[in-house]
Amino acid sequence: MIDQASAIPYRRGKGRLEFCLITSIKRGRWGFPKGIIDPGETASQTALKEAEEEAGLKGRIVGDVLGCYAYRKWGRRLNVKVFLMEVTHVAEKWLEDEMRQRAWCTADEARGRVERAELVDILEIAITRIPRTRS
Repeated sequence: MIDQASAIPYRRGKGRLEFCLITSIKRGRWGFPKGIIDPGETASQTALKEAEEEAGLKGRIVGDVLGCYAYRKWGRRLNVKVFLMEVTHVAEKWLEDEMRQRAWCTADEARGRVERAELVDILEIAITRIPRTRS
């Protein structure tokens, strides 16, 4: 079993909530940044690191784990903890910008692009956890 962490990055833009999706390197499928939790790192630290490396995003984790899901890759089971991430900075260039596409989407657009059903379910939880703006 391999432990991974993922971030669901969001921002408020153009008067609406937007979520950042990235493509996988090999298949070009849309999803959220994720990666293996390295020794000495917490899951939330990994989620932030992967968001920066894979999508050029900096920010902060909001709240506790949103949910978890598992899948198989490399003949092993991978368990993913997913966190909500408020984005504070979007880089023009980043470590994996030549390997991945990045897109900002509404919640409805994200639901339509993300293929993994478990991630769509966790996105729904994320939407309910996003702090309301002060008026």
